[in-house]
Amino acid sequence: MSSDLASLLGLCNNEDPPNIPFHKGSSVQIAKRKVTKLESKTMSSPLRFYYDLMSQPSRALLIIFRLSGMQFEDCIVALRNGEHLTEEFKQNINRFQRVPCINDNGYKLAESVAILRYLSAKGKIPEQLYPKYFVDQARVDEFLEWQHITLRVTCALYFRTIWLEPLLTGRTPTEAKIETLRMHMERNLDIIEEVWLAKSEFLTGPALTVADIFAACEIEQTRMADYDVRIKYPKIRAWLKRVRHSCNPHYDAAHSFVYKISGTGPQAKL
Repeated sequence: MSSDLASLLGLCNNEDPPNIPFHKGSSVQIAKRKVTKLESKTMSSPLRFYYDLMSQPSRALLIIFRLSGMQFEDCIVALRNGEHLTEEFKQNINRFQRVPCINDNGYKLAESVAILRYLSAKGKIPEQLYPKYFVDQARVDEFLEWQHITLRVTCALYFRTIWLEPLLTGRTPTEAKIETLRMHMERNLDIIEEVWLAKSEFLTGPALTVADIFAACEIEQTRMADYDVRIKYPKIRAWLKRVRHSCNPHYDAAHSFVYKISGTGPQAKL
């Protein structure tokens, strides 16, 4: 496998793997501009947020930033064009050559949860989304740590194998492989349904937090692999509606390309 393909598939690093290329004419119209002359950026700029909306953690952070009313500079990185693979990007933006990442007046930071905690410590994220009280914060952190090696890994692998790899290589996975990946993914969806949503309307309590946003963005990605989580999981179905309602209009804007490719909009019937 070439290094470029491995990078596109997210196989070079366990955190925040970039995802799929956009089709022509399908870019989500949220950002104001693209990254071009990276070296021309001045250190006096506001916080700069580098992302691609086909990256699940990028979508999650964008929704969180919009809900928080944060002031930041949109910096779209076109993964489909390999903009993250250039030496310029590595030296000036993110040494790991991933999105999402930020530059806060010269302080560069990658990894979505690290970015969240950094901005929360600076008072940029509302306490309702990421609690300050250590007991409530620990519950949200518990989910973020759990999902990263369970829900995130299995949903992303299912999506890449069913949708992305055939797109890039022309090779279709076997039914046996698809079934194995679905089984692993559904083990974690079972835990969401039966444990995390057992006694509350949101994952960590009665109100929306960043935990719900990160999880919803991972699960929504499976739409593109023709997987409809709503069929088998009624609690997840109802929860996704609550998350979307709580986050709109930012939720639908961030997921518009996912809706378009999957052909299943947010209001689509089963």
